[in-house]
Amino acid sequence: MLKKWFLTNNVFLAVKPFSALKDSFRVGYSTQHLVKDIIAGLTVGIIAIPLSMALAIASGVPPQHGLYTAIVAGIVIALTGGSRFNISGPTAAFVVILYPVTQQFGLSGLLMATLLSGVLLVLMALFRLGRLIEYIPLPVTLGFTSGIGIVIATLQVKDFLGLNIPEMPAHYLGKIHTILTALPTINWADTIVGIATLLLLTQWHRLRLSIPGHLPAVILGTLLALIFNHFNIDVATIGSSFTYTLSDGSTGFGIPNELPTFMLPWNIPNTEGQLIQWNFQVLQDLLPAAFSMAVLGAIESLLCAVVLDNMTNTKHHSNNELLAQGLGNIVSPFLGGITATAAIARSAANVKSGAVSPLSSVIHALLVLFALLFFAKALSYLPLSSMAALLLVVAWNMANVSQIIQLIRRSGKNEIAVLLTCLILTVLFDMVIAITVGVLLASLLFIRTIAEMTKSIELAHPEDLNDTLVYRISGPLFFAAADNLFADLHEKTVHTDREIKHIVLQCDAVTVLDTGGIYALTRFVQHMLPNQQLYMCNMQFQPLRTIVKANSLKEIQLINFGTDLDDVFEKIRTLEKSN
Repeated sequence: MLKKWFLTNNVFLAVKPFSALKDSFRVGYSTQHLVKDIIAGLTVGIIAIPLSMALAIASGVPPQHGLYTAIVAGIVIALTGGSRFNISGPTAAFVVILYPVTQQFGLSGLLMATLLSGVLLVLMALFRLGRLIEYIPLPVTLGFTSGIGIVIATLQVKDFLGLNIPEMPAHYLGKIHTILTALPTINWADTIVGIATLLLLTQWHRLRLSIPGHLPAVILGTLLALIFNHFNIDVATIGSSFTYTLSDGSTGFGIPNELPTFMLPWNIPNTEGQLIQWNFQVLQDLLPAAFSMAVLGAIESLLCAVVLDNMTNTKHHSNNELLAQGLGNIVSPFLGGITATAAIARSAANVKSGAVSPLSSVIHALLVLFALLFFAKALSYLPLSSMAALLLVVAWNMANVSQIIQLIRRSGKNEIAVLLTCLILTVLFDMVIAITVGVLLASLLFIRTIAEMTKSIELAHPEDLNDTLVYRISGPLFFAAADNLFADLHEKTVHTDREIKHIVLQCDAVTVLDTGGIYALTRFVQHMLPNQQLYMCNMQFQPLRTIVKANSLKEIQLINFGTDLDDVFEKIRTLEKSN
């Protein structure tokens, strides 16, 4: 039966892997295009190397897992996806979800949650949910992304200032309290390195150079850290903070200079050498996080694709992109990669650097792999405060302060309320709650706005029909508007200084009539005086079809219908003559 449903609804025809790659080659791909992709891929790769490690650290796992994600997801998603220019890998938006999972379940739990999110993304693609992203209002998107930016910035304070905090609490207010309590433990060397990195990173654009500022900023921070460490002033680095086990059982510092190895996500021991005892309850505990990852991955990747479409005048395939994101997050955990999605900043840099096809993402992933294999020792000298500085800039960009200011200036109270609600809920609780409440609140406020647009206007009646009231109804007659409108009409028809026998409703401006509207209409008919008649005319197609479907109701059968006002007036005159 399930197979028949899939075939009947052409579920598998909704997605076509490799569509972006095929589109790129279909329009023609030359050696010049390959050169452009190489340049763009190398440019984005330079940005991705430090960012991927910083995001892995922020997510609570060793930095090499961020590099593994950029390599594996960067290739798989690019080749199978529906957007030519998306660059996929670890992103800052996931930090607020991944960090609590890592704290509770360790690396194994994080990889399993990533795998589950990949399965959910594939299901979203098969059920053609890619276009649903268009129904998430802008205030909701701005609200939760700004909230994520605030949480990410808060998490970076520890490494940026070199604070002595063994473990960060789960709740945001607890994080703030812990940071404030730990301020006396500030490491000024870490802070100086972080500030120097941050200043160069934020001011680099003034030099108007084509090289991204990420690499020079990190190099400056690394040189300062080396100077401080030379004079025995301790600065935390990747090498001093992270270790790994070599094949001979010895311990290495920093990140391993070897290819990602195949691993079973459910069979990875924690730091104490223990395996998670997987059962239905543990999987059930992971599902909310996996669902959050899938939802955020879908939103982030499709929003990124839309932004790139506007930049390049192209068109992405939403369901194909969701499928690719799912495949990337299914494959990535088996090679040590954490959750991945399209990164808007890296993807925009990809376009600005002249990318032509998904091959630029593949080249960016190969550069990350090259750095892992041949520069692992150099990467171990990167200071954690410089990594935190990178993420502070990312967090600021995610906060979208300029867009929020524009929205507040140009929008009404409803949009501002939705924005602030989503922002606060994201910070204090989590993103899924924020999006759910935000969409629900935005929908309710929108319904109220539309309901307020439904009005009745009294029209002049013919002089010979003094016992007639004529109203023109404009706006949708749906559940939120119909009750109030017909209650108001009832008051006008009952409390009048003349006897009313005929009530005429002109409905040429009624675009929608739903079950709630039918119910309100029948109640209006029930409460009419015994000698009163109701007439409706100029019905549009949808309201008329709804009336026909409800024709079995006796109240609907009592209504007189006409083509227009002249037709109705003629029927009233004929009726009065017959009486």
